[in-house]
Amino acid sequence: MLAVVAGLLALPAAPSLAGKADDTLNVGFRLQLQGLDAYYAPGREGLLLSFWAYDALVYRDPKTLEFKPLLSTGWRQVDDRTLEFDIREGVKFHDGTVLTADDVTYTINFAVRPESKVFNQFFIAWIEGAKTVAANKVQITAKAVAPMALQYLTGLPIYPAKYYQQVGKEGMAAKPVGTGPYIARALPNNSFEFKRNPDYFADSPKGKPPIGRMVYKTIPDVSTQVAELLTGGLDWAYHVPNDQAEQLKTNPRLKVVNEESYRVAYLTLDAAGKSNPSTPMRDVRVRRAISHAIDREAIAKNLVGGASRVIHSACYPKQFGCIDDVMRFAYDPAKAKALLAEAGYADGFAVEIYGYRSRQIAEAIIGNLRAVGIRGNLNWLQYPAVVEKRRSNQAPMIVDDWGSASFNDVAAIVPVFFNGGIDDYSMDAEVTKLVDTGGTSLDPKLRAEVYAKALQRIAEQAFWVPLHTMPINYVFSADLDMAVPSDEIPEFFRARWK
Repeated sequence: MLAVVAGLLALPAAPSLAGKADDTLNVGFRLQLQGLDAYYAPGREGLLLSFWAYDALVYRDPKTLEFKPLLSTGWRQVDDRTLEFDIREGVKFHDGTVLTADDVTYTINFAVRPESKVFNQFFIAWIEGAKTVAANKVQITAKAVAPMALQYLTGLPIYPAKYYQQVGKEGMAAKPVGTGPYIARALPNNSFEFKRNPDYFADSPKGKPPIGRMVYKTIPDVSTQVAELLTGGLDWAYHVPNDQAEQLKTNPRLKVVNEESYRVAYLTLDAAGKSNPSTPMRDVRVRRAISHAIDREAIAKNLVGGASRVIHSACYPKQFGCIDDVMRFAYDPAKAKALLAEAGYADGFAVEIYGYRSRQIAEAIIGNLRAVGIRGNLNWLQYPAVVEKRRSNQAPMIVDDWGSASFNDVAAIVPVFFNGGIDDYSMDAEVTKLVDTGGTSLDPKLRAEVYAKALQRIAEQAFWVPLHTMPINYVFSADLDMAVPSDEIPEFFRARWK
């Protein structure tokens, strides 16, 4: 790979970027969008889609973390479980119809219905329902006290009720209609076009995009992304591996920035025996052995690089409620072997391992495990396929990561994977009870206390193997004037050409 990069770097400089010449911003992502219905588009890319083509009731300023009105003009707490929103008047959907309170009510109620099976359940799991209470007022009622309600609402796009009832998720995926700063449509070759919405409302905190057109290109292969950046086929990409990013720094036409994010990497272990009741990972000694077998310091330093650091707890260190005072597992292959022998696996065992993003890291982990006798078979898939394996109880071990939707609270990570639900592979009653308590209290002190207890038990029982933080390498054209996000949410609607 490095030889390929070096060869490309030696090529003569490409002519001025086509992107700037025709006012088209070409951006590269590894994950193919699963259509343009944001409620069924998984992963970070699906979340980004909800900001580009759609709007929510509330917008969170990435610099100040302040909540600002978007499709609402204001809100108030009616009681412990109910928020009332004033719906902005005069906002148009991309098909020219005008946003109403009934559109908001329909969208929220559609998303929370179990039969709708929207992808990001943690965004909507707290909601009991919504109702229109006046011509421009909507009330959203939570199942219980919901301290993260406004955070979650930033990621719930509002749809036109009549259109969605007519076309359903397949029609919306093919021909989306939102209110957002871009009008989206599918292009050939797994690409998607986002054109500036000429009727975007003036009071939006997002603003109208300075660049007229953006093209989302699906490029799963890193080497191809790098080649496209070097030859001008791409103007922007992220999650570029550290070794390639270092090479790209030598190109004056490109800018490389390493920025922290809320994303952390970890191993999901099938402690509950969902994939197989007789899996060795039901034994805490085996899970602890796996934790001791992995050289996390070397992986963070040599394969992730930048500001990456080892984590010991199942959360991002800066999040509210995250603690580091938990049981730790130093890299100790001898201890790992001893624990495996004590558990009855002196000769090790074979296990299917799933992954989707950082193959070098997955292969390093497999090498570490092999050294103590655990023979991992890597299944490399796209993210939605890995999620399907997890949710159908077929994934005994996953090299995984999570970005918490860029929420600065452990409620965006711990309850997602330790709530007794479909993504929980420990199913520990004590942890579930603590998580439920933290998620239904407005008392910061109580929330911090119960989440600390949950995180301590998760570490003690080695339900996960926390690995490292994931700062991100952003690579983009030197002709592009765009802020590098600290929350992994690139706001292309603010980008402009120099």
